[in-house]
Amino acid sequence: MGRNAIEVEGLGKRYLLGEDHGRAQNLRETLVSGIKRFGRPGPPRTELWSLRDVSFEVPQGSALGVIGRNGAGKSTLLKILTRITEPTEGLTRTRGRVGSLLEVGTGFHPELTGRENVFLNGAILGMRREAIERTFDEIVDFAGVERFLDTPVKRYSSGMYLRLAFSVAAHLDADILLVDEILAVGDAEFQRKCLGRMATVEREGRTVVFVSHNLDAIVRLCPTCVWLDQGAVAAIGPAAEVIDTYLSAGVQRLDRQTFDEPAGVPVAVRSVAVLNPVGESTSVLRRDEPFTVEVTFVVNTPVPDLNIAVSVQSLRGLRVLDEALSDHPQRVLGPGEYTARLAIPSILNAGDYVVGVWVGTDFEEFFWLETAATVHLEGAANGRADRVVQLGLPWEVAPTEAGSEAG
Repeated sequence: MGRNAIEVEGLGKRYLLGEDHGRAQNLRETLVSGIKRFGRPGPPRTELWSLRDVSFEVPQGSALGVIGRNGAGKSTLLKILTRITEPTEGLTRTRGRVGSLLEVGTGFHPELTGRENVFLNGAILGMRREAIERTFDEIVDFAGVERFLDTPVKRYSSGMYLRLAFSVAAHLDADILLVDEILAVGDAEFQRKCLGRMATVEREGRTVVFVSHNLDAIVRLCPTCVWLDQGAVAAIGPAAEVIDTYLSAGVQRLDRQTFDEPAGVPVAVRSVAVLNPVGESTSVLRRDEPFTVEVTFVVNTPVPDLNIAVSVQSLRGLRVLDEALSDHPQRVLGPGEYTARLAIPSILNAGDYVVGVWVGTDFEEFFWLETAATVHLEGAANGRADRVVQLGLPWEVAPTEAGSEAG
């Protein structure tokens, strides 16, 4: 059985909110603070637990994703693992050298050049100069800062800082790589390079802990995921399952919405509903059931080229369908109430989806609601949770002429 690279047991981190909670002061600060408080009570001591009773293990050579909303305690967890801050309770064990990228230029000295900072970071990790020199060319090539290698990093742009900092952390011989949401700073091409490098690090048998709001990147890179919610572990398990649970937790079941009609508009939407095969409004269906999106609207003034569009997107933001009335020839609608229905066949994978509705013309928008309804499709993903559609397309397998002759 392989050893664990990281072990976290009952971890907690408490902060005290308010003034002067144990902060060291000089004489001047003490006098000013005393004058401010003279004649009035001090502020109440308020506790904030950034982490509470967090426990998990990361096997050696695997990748762990950490997700959660802002303020959930993700960055605090990484700072404890890197020994930047100490826990209030519980303990952590890390086996091997830890390389981290928590902020742009973490561990860089602004007055030193890029070249000097590469060696400085390697020394912090406990590496010999000879070992750093062996990977130096790879680090510089990945970062793409050859022209500025002998320039003090205080003159680097944030993008140059990021590229060099990540390259140093990912290429030096660290056994554990901790990466925070810093990848959001880079452009799309650089993010792809970083994700590819982290996948290579994992294949090399090193351990990765990756904090990100990029859920698709978490699924691609990390087999296991921890969801932190208000400092506690809400779920831990296979990444795709945990992420789907995390996304579904914030979704309100919404099978029908009605709307007030604003005054003076040519066209107004009165309701949007999701209907099952027998015409009942619902937000939960079987995966193999078709469903219908129904839009009821009123035309007050005839509008040439009036268009209605219905979109369906996954909770990860991937737009699966976008169908418009203008895809088919339509007549100009006179004043009155109308119902438009779009039938969607049973092609979507199991999971949660958001239905959006737009009404307008090429030149004017009358109505747009990204979350007009929600749909939860129950069923098995057949081990392919990342798949968006299940078309059941036909396959044909036949022996080639060479195969027939060999048989």
